[in-house]
Amino acid sequence: MNRVAMIVVIAAGAAGGCDRPGAGPAAHPPPSAEPAPTNRVEIPAVVRQNLGITFARVERRDVSRTLRVPGRFELTPSARQEHRVPAAGRVEVLVDQFESVQAGTVLYRLDSPRWRELQRELADARAALRLAEAAAESIAPFKAAHERHHEEIQTAVGLWTQRVASLERLRDAGGASGDEVAQARATLSASRAALAETLEKEADLVARERQAFAQLAAAGARLGILMETAASLTGLTPDELAEEAQGRPRWQSLSTIEVRATAAGVVDAVAATSGGLVEQHGLVVSVVRPEQVRFRAAALQSDLGRLTAGQSVTVVAPRGGSLDGAAPVRGTLGWAPVADASRRTIELVVTPEPGAPPPWARAGVSAFVEVIVAGGAEELAIPLACVVRDGLESIIFRRDPAGPDRAIRMQADLGADDGRWVVVRSGLAEGNEVVLDGVYQLMIATSGSIARGGHFHPDGTFHEGDK
Repeated sequence: MNRVAMIVVIAAGAAGGCDRPGAGPAAHPPPSAEPAPTNRVEIPAVVRQNLGITFARVERRDVSRTLRVPGRFELTPSARQEHRVPAAGRVEVLVDQFESVQAGTVLYRLDSPRWRELQRELADARAALRLAEAAAESIAPFKAAHERHHEEIQTAVGLWTQRVASLERLRDAGGASGDEVAQARATLSASRAALAETLEKEADLVARERQAFAQLAAAGARLGILMETAASLTGLTPDELAEEAQGRPRWQSLSTIEVRATAAGVVDAVAATSGGLVEQHGLVVSVVRPEQVRFRAAALQSDLGRLTAGQSVTVVAPRGGSLDGAAPVRGTLGWAPVADASRRTIELVVTPEPGAPPPWARAGVSAFVEVIVAGGAEELAIPLACVVRDGLESIIFRRDPAGPDRAIRMQADLGADDGRWVVVRSGLAEGNEVVLDGVYQLMIATSGSIARGGHFHPDGTFHEGDK
């Protein structure tokens, strides 16, 4: 201790001896004090913009109870409508691929020889129906005339019956000759024969009436069947085909068949070219309704015991890019009836709630389904993308509550994660902000230089120290 004091006194005396008259100023200025060690880095607004730095808030979540399964959206079976030609012919396509169409939009026209044949069959059936109607309508006047003729003969038979009886009484009294009685009986017999013929003709008229109405019904049925066939070919209803314009039914004036969209959607594919020949049932245009989607994912069979069919789940977009923070899709969980034994997985299917899904939920888009399972509790959590590795350490950058233009590098005290969110055991409070996008750049800039601190220039370059 005395030695150390002696060294200090000698050093002080030597320094004092240098302070003499005529001595110049010291050759070197006294060294400046070293900055205190810091884990803070300056990130002003210009730097945040250049590096694309964004922040995520610390929030409470059921991380340990959340089962997240990756998957993709797909179209429902009823979302796609294929428009095929009902008969072979030449097509004229009127829409382009990816064009939006409304219900009733004409997709293509078909010029088919089969439609010409059907028009001829319709004309023949229509003529046959008219003939059958005329035949059926003519039966009623015949029956009326026959009824009048029958009544007259019936009256004549009655009169001649009375005449014969009267003559027979007169003959018995001696007032009438036998020739008169015989002549009256002959006339009565002739009248009775005529009455029998009218009865026979009446039976014939009944048969003709039944035949006429049967032919009328058959002609009407044949025309109805042909109209239904025409409706299937044209896409119009029989009533629309039967509408008359300028004295002609609509089916007779149609030279080509126009195929229209049955619902609003987007043209997914055009399988034929305008002017080309297409065989019967050949595909021409397919239209999809992109909003009719469902979510499909493959879960491990070991998680089956934690899932319940019919429970409410949430489908969330992957983090990063423009979909970060997009509105989730809520729906009902279901699964396939048969699992995959080789992969030890089972397909999960999420049916979205009624209503149009968010615009990002389209067929082929990858996402995650979040299923809340039993157990666990809400804990402080941050997005897993906020954590970056620096060697063996897990690092996060908290936005300084005292200065929003500074970030504080911290060693993360992490807990369980679900692949998207991770529990933070200490160092953060609910509502704090942590760096999300740009965390890797901050880690690179501060790796190995935490004690000296540093700052970013507006152009995004990092320099150690405060100046």
